[in-house]
Amino acid sequence: MDKRFFSIFGLTEEQAIAIIDTPLEQLEDSSDKYIAVSHLINFPTEQSIAALVRAIETSNPAELDHRIVRRKAVESLGRLQAESALPVIRQCLHDDDIYTVENTVWAIGEIGTKDPEILEEVAQLLDKPDQIYRVIIHTLAHANYQPSLERVRKFTQVEDEPTRSAAIATVCRFTGDYSQINEVTALLQSSNVNARRGCIQDLIDSRYYKAIPEIARCPVSLVFRLRALRMLLDAGVPSGEITFAEVQPHLEQVLYDHPNNIDLVHEYDVTPVLNFVIEELYQTDFGRCYLATKTLLDIYPQEAPAALLTTYADKAYNDYGAHYHVMKLLGWLKYAPAYDLLVENLHNREPQFQKSRAACAIALGELGNSQAIPELKICLNSPIWDLKYACLLALDRLGDSSGREISTQDADWLIRAKAQSNK
Repeated sequence: MDKRFFSIFGLTEEQAIAIIDTPLEQLEDSSDKYIAVSHLINFPTEQSIAALVRAIETSNPAELDHRIVRRKAVESLGRLQAESALPVIRQCLHDDDIYTVENTVWAIGEIGTKDPEILEEVAQLLDKPDQIYRVIIHTLAHANYQPSLERVRKFTQVEDEPTRSAAIATVCRFTGDYSQINEVTALLQSSNVNARRGCIQDLIDSRYYKAIPEIARCPVSLVFRLRALRMLLDAGVPSGEITFAEVQPHLEQVLYDHPNNIDLVHEYDVTPVLNFVIEELYQTDFGRCYLATKTLLDIYPQEAPAALLTTYADKAYNDYGAHYHVMKLLGWLKYAPAYDLLVENLHNREPQFQKSRAACAIALGELGNSQAIPELKICLNSPIWDLKYACLLALDRLGDSSGREISTQDADWLIRAKAQSNK
């Protein structure tokens, strides 16, 4: 699991535990305890686990601030995969707060258990009204808890698309009958962004390799698509079910991430003005962002660079979604004056901007300036696989082969495969 985002609070383990052990009413800010239980993810020790357990045991589920801490403590124990805490976590399955129950079920899934009594308690939640059923179904599927099959099957016809997707995929896995899996694949084109994201996870869990081309074109953030393709490659290549060469074109299509290679689910009734399109780059539904990037490239190629630099200086520099689209667009527009900005962000190590680094690599390849070659080669030492892969694509674009030579010895099999490929 990538833990780059969990160390932003700056507390020591001892400071965080001290806050947890201070009654909530005695803290100046009630959010301090929430921050403390969140921060202990950085300290996989017995002391941290014990403190998180105390946070659960001393919380009062009847009070909102306590409930919020309780939820987060359960989540942190799940992230720490604290098996010793399962007895206390399990008690939270009976909370009246559905969000605590959701985190509890998720934590049980993260820790992993084959205890039939615990799994049956989780399965019984499917008969309880007004629960968040998707996470329940996922946990049961990952545990391969077959006795829940008929209870899961009831959800294959529900209106909520993310829940329906999880249920159909789980029934396919439990029965071995994949005749309904196309109903999951169809949700890659849902108007509901959560359904799109969710069905990608369900296709990963089902190891449905035939969906790879459609996943690659799904209008969600490339983070979801790259994760899917990487997980399917890591599962399917060793088993012989797929080959790197089969998936390579789709993987590189996702890394390039040109809007023409996305199956868009949104459209404009009329051609929008430039300012509106720029603002669409800030949408959390990347389907709308991709429509905006396509519009900028097709309708406003002359005006777009200046507008992009203006929005970058205004707020995109601090918005990781728009930041990504601005970097990529400057490359697609072949805007040479953006070279220094792209190099600067190629080396931006702030965790929230990591996907922008690969975008900058691709954009530098599009600019065609050979001065970028040494900068790109520096990034081949990064532990971030998609950044290294994007740099190899950019170096190829710039006519450099030395990056491939370096990467033939990379610790990551996928980077070695790319370095040794003919494409």
